[in-house]
Amino acid sequence: MPVQKSNIILIIIMILLLGSCRKSDIVIDKEYLITDNGNGLNVTTWTKNNVYKLDGFVFVNPGQTLTIEAGTVIKAKTGQGENASALIVARGGKIIAEGTKEEPIIFTVEGDDLEGSVPIEARGLWGGIIILGNAQLNNEYNEARIEGIPFTEPRGIFGGSINNDNSGILRYVSIRHGGTNIGEGNEINGLTLGGVGSGTTIEYIEVISNQDDGFEFFGGTVNCKYLVSAFCGDDAFDFDEGYHGKGQFWLALQSYYLGDHLAEHDGGTDPVYGQPFCIPEIYNATYIGNGLLTSSELMTFADNAGGKYFNSIFLNQKKGVGIQYVSGSNDSYNQFEIGNLQLEKNIFYDVVDQDSTKVFSLIYNNTGDITAQENIVDNYFIQNNEIFDPGIEITNTYVEVVPKGIVNTNLANYPTEWFDEVSYKGAFNPEGQNWLNGWSLLYQSGRMQ
Repeated sequence: MPVQKSNIILIIIMILLLGSCRKSDIVIDKEYLITDNGNGLNVTTWTKNNVYKLDGFVFVNPGQTLTIEAGTVIKAKTGQGENASALIVARGGKIIAEGTKEEPIIFTVEGDDLEGSVPIEARGLWGGIIILGNAQLNNEYNEARIEGIPFTEPRGIFGGSINNDNSGILRYVSIRHGGTNIGEGNEINGLTLGGVGSGTTIEYIEVISNQDDGFEFFGGTVNCKYLVSAFCGDDAFDFDEGYHGKGQFWLALQSYYLGDHLAEHDGGTDPVYGQPFCIPEIYNATYIGNGLLTSSELMTFADNAGGKYFNSIFLNQKKGVGIQYVSGSNDSYNQFEIGNLQLEKNIFYDVVDQDSTKVFSLIYNNTGDITAQENIVDNYFIQNNEIFDPGIEITNTYVEVVPKGIVNTNLANYPTEWFDEVSYKGAFNPEGQNWLNGWSLLYQSGRMQ
C-alpha cells in the first residue's frame, strides 16, 4: 500500500523534533537505586534516559567496566560516616564516562533539580569519585589504602608497577557538592586518583564545592587536561605519594571566604625520600585565590616534593609559593637545588603585596639560613617570572577568567609530547572561546565568564 504524502511529512517532523530535544526535554524512563553487596556492578551501561542514585559505597570491581552515556545524571544519597555514598573504581576496574560539551555527565546530590535548588557553594552533601589503578607509588611497599573509604574495605588498595595502566575515560564530567566526612576528619575528595596510569584519559572535568580537596593525586602517572576546581573547602589540587604526571589548562578558583592552598605538593610519606619523586609538570594553569581573607600560601612544596609550572597565571593570594627547608633533611629545597622544582615564565599578580622578593619563600626554616632564601628569590628572576596585571577581573561574586591583558609574550617552550603548544599564558585563550561554556556549572551559574 503506498504511503500517504502527509504521513511522510509527519514522520519527518517527528524525527526533526526528536533530534532537537534538549537535555531538559528528555523523558526519564526510570530511577535506579544503585547499591553494592560486594559484587560490584559487573558489565553495566548507564543511559541518559534514566536517573541513577548511589546508595552507599558503590564499586566497579576488578575486571568490571562501567559505561556512562553522555547526558546521564547520577545522584547520590546524602549521609555521613557509614551512610556516605560514593563511586569507586577499584584497581583493575574501568570506567568509560564520555560526556560531550552539549551533554555532560553530572554527578550531584539527591534532590538537586539542576535548576538551582542546591546553592552552588553547598558542600559535603555526598562523597565523590575515586579511581584506583596499578601505577607506581613511592612508599616502601608500592601499595597503599586510599583515604576516604573505610580501612577495612579490601577494594581500597591501589598502586603497582604498570605506569601506563588504563582505568578508562572521564571526559566532560561535572562533580558537584561532594566531600562527605566518613569519620575522624576523613573526607572524600571530589575526584581522587590513586595510582592511576597514563593510559587513562581525564579531560574536561570540573569539581564544584567539595568539602575537602577538589582533585587529589596519590602517586601514578595520569595526564589531565582542562580541569576545574572551584569553591572547595581545602586545596584545589593536592599531590602525594610520588605523582609524576602532566597537566595543562587547569583552573583553580577559591571561595571568597574559604579554602586552603591552590596547590599542595607533598612527596613521600614512608619513607619521605622514596622515589619516584612527586614532580607534576603543568603548563597553562590559572590559580585564583581568595585575596587577603586567609594566611595560606598560594602553593606549597614539602616532604621532598618537586613540581614544575610554566606559562601560568597566579593571582589574588596573601602568601606566595612556600618551599620547605629543613637543613640536612630530604626537603623540597633539595628538589629545587637539583632542578625538580621549577617555576618559569609565569605571571603573579596581587600576590604578597606585589613584592617579587617575597613571592618565593622558605617554610619550616628553623635554621635561619639566609643563603637558601636568597637563592630562591634569585630564581624568581632567573626563571623570568613577572608581576603584572593579566586583566582578570575579580569580585566577591564574579570572576572573568579570560585575560584581557598581554599574556602572549615571554613564553616557555613546550615539550614535543602530549602538551598542546599555545601562544598564551594561563588556562584560557584571550582570543578564543571560553572552554567552560556549554557544559560547566561554574559557567552556567554566572559566577564566571
